[in-house]
Amino acid sequence: MSTRTFTFDVDSDYPPVADLVINVGASFTCTYTVNIPAGSAYDMTDQTLSGQMAKYVGAAATATFTVGLTSAYDGKFFIGLTTTQTSELTEGRYFYDVNAKDGSTVNRIVEGQLLVRGGISSSL
Repeated sequence: MSTRTFTFDVDSDYPPVADLVINVGASFTCTYTVNIPAGSAYDMTDQTLSGQMAKYVGAAATATFTVGLTSAYDGKFFIGLTTTQTSELTEGRYFYDVNAKDGSTVNRIVEGQLLVRGGISSSL
């Protein structure tokens, strides 16, 4: 499990970047804490989050993350993939993003690269 904290500026056209690593065949979860430039938490109450990964920008989604708010008022959420989903990935670099929708407004809240790593073991 990975944890990231970053600052999101709703007035900027550039979302924060957080690069991640996923191991093939292992469950994956990353938790995020989002702050605003003034330093307080980014309140995500009433927002809907979604996230996907793809091999390159413009490609069809390779996987769709489970995304959930753990504390909307405190700017905390997570993304995750099951072992079944990661078992279907091939090694290499991917790109991902997470979007937040508030009414008709959609903001890309974070984006980055994913390194998908294969493993040696085939069973537990």
